[in-house]
Amino acid sequence: MLMLAWKLAPAISMGNVVVLKPAEQTPLTALYAGALVIEAGFPPGVVNIVPGYGPTAGAALANHKDVNKVAFTGSTEVGQLIMQAAGASNLKRTTLELGGKSPNVIFPDVDVDKVVDFANEAAMANMGQCCIAGSRTFVHEDIYDEFVKKSVERAKKRTVGDPWENPENGPQIDEEQLNKILDLIKSGQEDGAKLECGGNRHGDTGYFIQPTVFSGVKDNMRIAKEEIFGPVQSIFKFKTMEEVLERANETNYGLAAAVFTNDINTAMTYTQGVKAGSVWVNCYLIMNAQSPFGGYKMSGIGRELGEYGLSQYTEVKNVVIKIPEKNS
Repeated sequence: MLMLAWKLAPAISMGNVVVLKPAEQTPLTALYAGALVIEAGFPPGVVNIVPGYGPTAGAALANHKDVNKVAFTGSTEVGQLIMQAAGASNLKRTTLELGGKSPNVIFPDVDVDKVVDFANEAAMANMGQCCIAGSRTFVHEDIYDEFVKKSVERAKKRTVGDPWENPENGPQIDEEQLNKILDLIKSGQEDGAKLECGGNRHGDTGYFIQPTVFSGVKDNMRIAKEEIFGPVQSIFKFKTMEEVLERANETNYGLAAAVFTNDINTAMTYTQGVKAGSVWVNCYLIMNAQSPFGGYKMSGIGRELGEYGLSQYTEVKNVVIKIPEKNS
C-alpha cells in the first residue's frame, strides 16, 4: 500500500492517468485499493489496475508506445529491463527505485546498547525485505567484540511467527525468496564468515527464517555484495573514517546509509562522503512525505516524495511569446 500511494498520489495530482501493475506476489492490496478508488468517486479510466506477471503484463507496459512514463519499485535487474524497453520503444521517462546494500557505520563514542537495537531493526525490519535495509553493519574495532555479542543477544530475542500474533518478524514473501536467503546464508559460512546465530528456517511450515547474525564478514563475500532481502545482519570491522568510507562506497548500490556517533565532525564527514540518496545520523528508517527518496548508482533513477517526487510526473515546457509592436 505504501508503494502504491507513492506512485498514485503524485501521478494523479500532476494530472496524469495511471495503469498500475502490482507485483505478482502481492496483487490483493492493489485490487482492494481499486475498490476504494471507485468508492472515492474517481472518474472511470483515471486509475486502472492490471495484475499480472512481469514478463507479460509488466513488459507490455514497459514496451507500449502509448505509455509516457514508467515508475517502478523492485529489483535492479528488472529496472535494467525497464530502461532497455523504454529506450527501444518511445524513450518513455522512467523513475526507478531499486535495490540496496546500505552501510550502517558505528563509531566507538556511542551508547552500544542503544545502537545495537537500531542496527538490529535496520537490518531486520519487515523480515529484511526492505530496499533500504542496513544489511552491512560496520563497527569500529574498539567496540567490535562487545557489539557483536550484544547483537547476537538481541537477534535471539527477536520474535518470529504468525503475523496475527504480532511478532517482530513474520514470513518471507514466498518460497523462492526463502530459498534464496538460505542459499546466501550458506555462502556466508562457506566464504568464512562466522555464523553467530540463526541461519536456518524457523519451524517446519511457512516461509519463516531465524534472525541471523554473521561476524567477521569480508567485503568480497557474497553476503557483503548481494542484496539478501532477508533478516540477515552482516557485521564488519573497521579502523578509520577513510577506510570505512571507501568500503561503504565500494558497492554497485547507493540507496541509503547511516552513521552513529556523538561527534558532529565525524557525522558530517561521513554524510558528505558516502554515496547514498538517504543518510541518517544516529537513527535509521526515518522517512517522511516531504523528503525526496531515491538512490545513487544502480539503486535507481529519480526521486519519490517531496517536490522532487512531483516533478517526476511533469514535463517542462518553455513558451516564448513575441508581443506585437504598436503602430506609431
